[in-house]
Amino acid sequence: MADYQYGGSEEENAEIRNLETQLLDDPDNFETWEKLIRAAEALEGGITRNSSPQAITTVRAAYDRFLAKFPLLFGYWKKYADQEFSLTGTEAAEMVYERGIASISPSVDLWTNYCSFKAETSHDPDIIRELFERGASSVGLDFLSHPFWDKYIEFEERLEAHDKIFAILARVIHIPMHQYSRYFERYRQIAQGSPLAERASAETIAAFRAEIEAAGPCTEEEMTKALTARVNNYHLEVFAHTQAETTRRWTFESEIKRPYFHVTELDQAQLTNWKKYLDFEEGEGLYSRTQFLYERCLVTCAYYDEFWFRYARWMAAQPDKEEEVRIIYQRAAYLYVPIANPTIRLHYAYFEEVSDRVDVAKDIHNAILMYLPSHVETIISLANLCRRHGGLEAAIEVYKTQLDSPECEMATKAALVAEWARLLWKIKGSPDEARNVFHENQQYYLDSRPFWGSYLVFEIEQPTSAATESVQYERIKQVIADIRSKSVLQVDSVKELVQIYMNYLLERGTKDAAKEYLALDREIYGPSSVASVRTGGNVAVHPTPAEGQFASIPQMQPTPDAAAAQAYAYYQQTAANGGAA
Repeated sequence: MADYQYGGSEEENAEIRNLETQLLDDPDNFETWEKLIRAAEALEGGITRNSSPQAITTVRAAYDRFLAKFPLLFGYWKKYADQEFSLTGTEAAEMVYERGIASISPSVDLWTNYCSFKAETSHDPDIIRELFERGASSVGLDFLSHPFWDKYIEFEERLEAHDKIFAILARVIHIPMHQYSRYFERYRQIAQGSPLAERASAETIAAFRAEIEAAGPCTEEEMTKALTARVNNYHLEVFAHTQAETTRRWTFESEIKRPYFHVTELDQAQLTNWKKYLDFEEGEGLYSRTQFLYERCLVTCAYYDEFWFRYARWMAAQPDKEEEVRIIYQRAAYLYVPIANPTIRLHYAYFEEVSDRVDVAKDIHNAILMYLPSHVETIISLANLCRRHGGLEAAIEVYKTQLDSPECEMATKAALVAEWARLLWKIKGSPDEARNVFHENQQYYLDSRPFWGSYLVFEIEQPTSAATESVQYERIKQVIADIRSKSVLQVDSVKELVQIYMNYLLERGTKDAAKEYLALDREIYGPSSVASVRTGGNVAVHPTPAEGQFASIPQMQPTPDAAAAQAYAYYQQTAANGGAA
């Protein structure tokens, strides 16, 4: 929109262009987006029906882009709908409301506003009632849904539809919510003046009648009296049950400090409370209430992929819910979880793979790599996906493609070479081919600790026998020699890798291993007069304070024991990852 004429004055247009430029540089800046909305609304002294087409188009575009970026901000859907109503009329406003409730269906406020708008602009009570019923199915279980239910009852009161008011109250008194007692009192007052047949469902009254008849014969008057007592007790039981369920949930509801979406982070106490609340509702075993709580939670916690993971896993455990699980993954991947956190997208790809949609799974991986071309986990995941469905060569082709890509960073390429070699070693069973990959690529990754660490672990983990032990020892020793003479690693990295080799000497070396161990110990950990660390083909001798040009070397050198522990931990990590650091 940089060259677009926004319809305002030169000063107004310049402000919008400036905000557009800022958003190009920082598209996640919420404050800049809000400024853009305000600036667009203020064009030509405020957008009205008499505004220019350019100004109206500008403000609509600003809202559309803003709400595509932040679809859970119910207040802005309401503002957009109000604006469209003032500009174009009822139909345009309703279209905005429909987009809003599709984006944030658990919003009590948005549903209440939409239903109120419909009640004020439509003359067809059946259509209005139908919208209220849609809202009830979306937000009726919310602990704070009383504004919606109040608006629904108010609408029926205007029509003097007393039977429908009583039916609404009969539903509401079963819902644990903040103002449950108010609705029950209203229900009780209406029930007292209603025929017995309307005070409870036909099934409930029939069950009570059968119980009374089973106790012995009675007159119709006695039956009516007994039924009235049973129904009254039934209502008290409903009240007591709803009260108890409300009290149980109040513990969690009272800790929800921000029930709406915002871009700012939630504190740990809020996240913990949502987890406990979900644990509670899942333990109750009611699908509808648990699903609704997840939907509420994911308005507030939309940016936290752990809750999307949890929702998908819970839904996957329900029978015949494959499509619902897919929708959860799609919402998380396409709308809410930032692309910088791609793990939920990878799980979505695994889900589609299980559903025999391998091409979709590949597309999901490639979509991630469009934005994160150097994301190692995604590249490895894509390679493994291709291996599972196309064989080893398909996986290697993924690595070769990424290694040839100018967008892939060198540090990532070093890790990919190690993964390529690991495939040849672990999957194909050809350590010689894997060794060639390491050997032929070392010149390109002289400064990569993951590459050299994986290379060293690869050689150390090769099985040996009496006949091959000496050959393997020479290979490992050569890797260390290359690390010390060819690589340009940081001194501390060289030390840690050499320490892994020193551990190898003690654990698996021959009778001369101790001699080599002590020589390395002296060179690595000895005083500055005897110690040296070879790196990049040069000997870096630890300087005295007067030789300050080598200030990058730490003044406090680790003890051999501490360095050994640190190196061993690194060795364990790389070994656990199959040789990839």
